[in-house]
Amino acid sequence: MAQILLLHSIYGLRPAVHTAAERLRAAGHQVEVPDLYDGKVFDDIEEAAAHREEIGSDDLLRRAVSAAAPLLTGDTRLVYAGFSLGGALAQNLALADEKALGLLLLHGTSDLREDAKVEDLPVQLHLAEPDPFETDDWLNSWYLRMRAAGADVEMHRYRGAGHLYTDPELPDYDEEAAERTWAVALAFLDDLDSD
Repeated sequence: MAQILLLHSIYGLRPAVHTAAERLRAAGHQVEVPDLYDGKVFDDIEEAAAHREEIGSDDLLRRAVSAAAPLLTGDTRLVYAGFSLGGALAQNLALADEKALGLLLLHGTSDLREDAKVEDLPVQLHLAEPDPFETDDWLNSWYLRMRAAGADVEMHRYRGAGHLYTDPELPDYDEEAAERTWAVALAFLDDLDSD
């Protein structure tokens, strides 16, 4: 059983995030899903982006750090996970936590510092192919930099799916890609839990 911090996308803490958390809990994991937007949820990408800009990247990261802090007690090792923007935040948290158990990225990555170092951090990334927010050039560079930092990275691409294809209430939704993603992600988490 893994302890997972699951961070929402730019749209906020939508029902799909709660559904994902329940799926993970049903598989035996403990899951926390903080609300980084203080209750605000969006259906429109422009409104969501404006809200994210209003909060600012630094404050969003501070909110994510604050959400993780109470979970990091004793010998607890977290799996950081997130959807798109939440994935970017999860990546930043995992790379800063030398005890991180793993990193599960759904639909998004983040830049990383040149001096980023981890020790065999298991990372799994799930993305649409193509993805307008995660271009092939960006992903190639990201992959090489993550490997150079010491991460053990596996990437899974889903041809024809939209960017946030795991959310049934968004136009990007692709049921087949979403189900394959969850099957692979749950196997990844089971492997982490058995190590």
